[in-house]
Amino acid sequence: MNRLTDSTASVSLSNMANTRLLLTKMMLNDGGEEELVLRSYEKDGLKMVIFYLMVVLSLGLVLLLIYWKPELECYLKKRRCALYKAEVVMIKDHYGHASVVKVDYIFLDDVSTAEGYNRHVYHDAPVDVDDTTVLVTGDSPTIRYFDFQQIRYIWDAQQYTFRKLEDLSSGTRCATIHDEFPGLSASTQAHKRLLHGLNSIVIEVKSYWRLFIEEVLNPFYIFQVCSIILWAFDEYYYYASCIFLISLISISVSLYETKRQSQTLSDMVGSLETNISVCRGGQEFEEIPNQNLVPGDLIAIPPHGCVMMCDAVLVAGTCIVNESMLTGESVPVTKTPLSHQEDEEVYTPENHKRHTLFAGTHVVQTRYYGQAKVLAVVVRTGFNTAKGELVRAILYPKPLGFKFYQDAMRFILFLAVVASLGMIYSIIIETQMGAYPGKIVLRVLDIITIVVPPALPAAMTVGTVYAQNRLKKAGIFCISPPRINFCGRINTFCFDKTGTLTEDGLDMWGVVPAQNQCFQEPIRKLPELPRSQILVCMATCHSLTLIDGELMGDPLDLIMFNSLNWSLEEPGQDNTKYDTLMPTIVKPSDKDSFISDEVPFEVGIVRQFTFSSSMQRMSVITRTLGHNHMEIYSKGAPEKIASLCNPETVPENFQPVLHTYTVQGLRVIALAYRPLEAKVNWHQVQRISRDKVECNLTFLGLLVMQNQLKPETTPVIRTLLEAKLRTVMVTGDMIQTAVSVSRNCGMVQPRDKVVIVNAHPPDKQQTARIEWEYAELPTDIDIVSEQDTDIDSDAGQDSGYRTVNVSDEGPRHHLAITGKSFAVITAHFPEMLEKICTKGTVFARMSPEQKCQLIQNLQKLDYIVGMCGDGANDCEALKAAHAGISLSEAEASVAAPFTSRISNIECVVTAMREGRAALVTSFGCFKYMALYSFIQFVSVLILYTFGANLSDFEFLYIDLVITTTIAVLMGYTGPYHKLVRKKPPGSLVKVSNLLSIIMQVLLVGGMQVSAYFYLRSQSWYEEPPPSKDLENVQSWESTVIFLVSSYMYISVAFCFSKGPPFRKPIYTNYPFLISMMFLFGFSTFLLLLPLPEIEHFLEMKELHEKSITFRLYLFGFAVAFAIMSSFMEYMIVDSSMLKPCYKAIKKRGPQNRYKVVENEIKNSDWPPVGQVTFPTTNAIHVSDIHVEMNSQSAIH
Repeated sequence: MNRLTDSTASVSLSNMANTRLLLTKMMLNDGGEEELVLRSYEKDGLKMVIFYLMVVLSLGLVLLLIYWKPELECYLKKRRCALYKAEVVMIKDHYGHASVVKVDYIFLDDVSTAEGYNRHVYHDAPVDVDDTTVLVTGDSPTIRYFDFQQIRYIWDAQQYTFRKLEDLSSGTRCATIHDEFPGLSASTQAHKRLLHGLNSIVIEVKSYWRLFIEEVLNPFYIFQVCSIILWAFDEYYYYASCIFLISLISISVSLYETKRQSQTLSDMVGSLETNISVCRGGQEFEEIPNQNLVPGDLIAIPPHGCVMMCDAVLVAGTCIVNESMLTGESVPVTKTPLSHQEDEEVYTPENHKRHTLFAGTHVVQTRYYGQAKVLAVVVRTGFNTAKGELVRAILYPKPLGFKFYQDAMRFILFLAVVASLGMIYSIIIETQMGAYPGKIVLRVLDIITIVVPPALPAAMTVGTVYAQNRLKKAGIFCISPPRINFCGRINTFCFDKTGTLTEDGLDMWGVVPAQNQCFQEPIRKLPELPRSQILVCMATCHSLTLIDGELMGDPLDLIMFNSLNWSLEEPGQDNTKYDTLMPTIVKPSDKDSFISDEVPFEVGIVRQFTFSSSMQRMSVITRTLGHNHMEIYSKGAPEKIASLCNPETVPENFQPVLHTYTVQGLRVIALAYRPLEAKVNWHQVQRISRDKVECNLTFLGLLVMQNQLKPETTPVIRTLLEAKLRTVMVTGDMIQTAVSVSRNCGMVQPRDKVVIVNAHPPDKQQTARIEWEYAELPTDIDIVSEQDTDIDSDAGQDSGYRTVNVSDEGPRHHLAITGKSFAVITAHFPEMLEKICTKGTVFARMSPEQKCQLIQNLQKLDYIVGMCGDGANDCEALKAAHAGISLSEAEASVAAPFTSRISNIECVVTAMREGRAALVTSFGCFKYMALYSFIQFVSVLILYTFGANLSDFEFLYIDLVITTTIAVLMGYTGPYHKLVRKKPPGSLVKVSNLLSIIMQVLLVGGMQVSAYFYLRSQSWYEEPPPSKDLENVQSWESTVIFLVSSYMYISVAFCFSKGPPFRKPIYTNYPFLISMMFLFGFSTFLLLLPLPEIEHFLEMKELHEKSITFRLYLFGFAVAFAIMSSFMEYMIVDSSMLKPCYKAIKKRGPQNRYKVVENEIKNSDWPPVGQVTFPTTNAIHVSDIHVEMNSQSAIH
């Protein structure tokens, strides 16, 4: 470490240190979604005294407020202080949510034990720095830290700041992992475990009692408790008792579901406690529990496999791993040891995932040489592992920010304002009547419970609960129910290609050998291939393995190997033929055809460089039995393999031929090889860098496969396009293949044009530039439509263009872009990114990180984005999307919010239909609960005017029998059978919704007042005398208002239970329809044929003594309300005549960003096809670039 000796610099450094020492606020993880703002606090004696006085005076209300708003604790009980003195820290995350966390201490036995926290904790630190000084507070052997969302932050006493506790996954060179972790001693491991904690991912399953307390302290139930107490004081004992009983049942069901879901998640991510062998240095190994592992431990992977409990990097041996728990993809993956040629690289689990065993994955088999063990160094433990990060994303999800929920909260506040107006009116009226003050208070408070219904939050989730159950029956599992509503608002859906739009398996088309810089005639029958390098390349360049006697591995590798009729043998006891190596051996099944001089034709795979999506290739080093040298064989993306080959071996017509195959949607893999020098031995091969051998290769030819569309793909894409939903393909495949598939499945219409965006980074000759050219040559359409005569007719049936008549619009331009160009545009043309994302349909050669970036860019444009994929490369994008659906056989995985057992994209339509139905149901339930509140609000205001009120059992009939039944069953209606162009509203404050509620409220008020005046017009009516106790429940006013209003609750439920185009017709919801008929019938029975016993029970007046004419008129009011209510909702609010008004009002509000960009593109001549765009100049027309670039389009 360089130390400052200049006195001025020392003074400056001292001042800086003093400034940092006094800091009371700091920022962690600056700039990302995990950004945290810390403020430090310590106890304040005076504030504590005042606080406890406030608690006593408020009868504990202050404690409740602190429970709801934890940051209040810091304001009321503590004072700001310097970070180094903090007893608690208040943390605000990126979304503004505040938490209060206690700062704790780790006490060491003595200062010398801090030796356990040497460079293995803060790796690669300069050797002259004692890291103890960084961790230890002052001279005392203690470490200050706090845990936030399962991540530990420790105090850096040198920098006077908290920082995230690091492990070996960041800042560690590969050489360090190889050289400095021969195994930790038991004492060092124990010391590090104090700092890092136990290696476990434990999701706390709370006891029923604790859940009960937390549930009761929810604002919803606190409101319920206060309401019940209020009703008890008002002598509504029956009503209060029933509400209490129903609340208790509701809490019980909620507790059961919460505990069940928590237990399910705990079981899903938890693992059985097992032991693992850990190295204590040299050849000494000890069995310890997995939970005792710490970063830096050297562990031995059991020969017969295990479930990984930590993230560890392989340093010796090979593993076959099933990563389906994390990725949803069950294809075994081969993990190879970290090689010494990577010593100068800084290790990261993402860049070196081919060497990393991730927690939660299943090691199926291990491969080792001789008696050596398969060894791995632990790099991350607990919640810091890849599995832990996914679990944390479930436990602490990113706020969805759905406008519906925000509007709901605003509407509840509006209801509170309405309640306050009603309270003022009630106080004035009842004061004029001379009512008792105590009764006035009870009546005024009662208005709050009427206008703001306690059941409102629960009613809003009913549709989501039903939708989740229906999705589960359809084989789609959801671990984040709020995202179901997002499915109803999706306007853009992104799809992976291979395994999602197309079949997992490939069909072998043939091989196109290359010789003397020319392509030969294609060979369709591969077993007839002569013995040659191209045959050996196909037989050896793969990652296949035998598991329980069955050949397993990547589907492409399986198709390639099986087409040769060769066999594969795993390492056995006889290793004398290949020196000390125990390789995988491949050989022809028909041995007699391949025997030369009695030496069997066998090839041993000596070293494997696994496939990397960033490198776009894989390679193997082999030795053929009887040969005195080794060879390297490579296969991968044609453009990548061609760049690694000797130019003299690449056919001159490479690009046109490649283009001819890819434009037909065929999957093309290039093959190459190179003989190694005879002096290269096994030990050198195990340490050699792949960059040193993957060069100057000889081009062998092209391997061509057919990747057919799944039969469900085209109909689903057609359905989405007909519903005016944008579809986007995001794939790692070649751009021309992706464009062809996009045409075949209907994403790109036959008349539409595809423009390839080729962006080049700056070089020595010129600056960064974008070249725009059409994807197809003039002859390409003929090639695709006619199809090559060699392609089987049954394979080609889905290869032609599909006609999808979704609109009468003219030809459209679609952009196609590669991941390389996407990166260049992001870096050098950021102003162009919005247009690219708005018009892009095909994104090819995209890395997993770029897929996620694309999703995020689309979201910034205000798209509601869905994503469907099936593999490890899609995990990040699935998490980032508003609704990510993983195609997996697992019942549920942490790879995505939705997991579908349906292995095709039909699940997308199912999820969207259910999302639309759930969203519309939520709107309907909310509007119904709002009208229920207003109907009862109008009723009590009319009755309060005369000192009357509804009786206990009248309230029970309205709230429990009518409203609860309707609210529960309203959401049972299933989704409509098809997706329509119209999308459900996403906002409660939409003009049509507000108009609907306002008109219904006015009608409610008008009808109830009319019924009251009709009552007053009766000759036998006598106005009741004023009552100071406001207990006049058995009056004609309350009887008439009760009977008329009971029909209103039923009528508005019918109006708001709309069916098509988002839900099935109401008559398909049999429970709801039967309950509606029963409620209407019973209310009619109460009105027209009242029995004295029922009248007495409900505390109604003697209605049966009055004429049938009076009752029929009241029934007429109810029928008139039902007719007028339905007319307003269906004929006025939903009228096509008002739609222009709605649109005009909507245009005044802020437009979605993507619509602004679309308008800009529409009003300009964009994209500039045939031109070159530079960062600092306008597009420059280059007349000959179109033809020239088309010949190169396959490799960009």
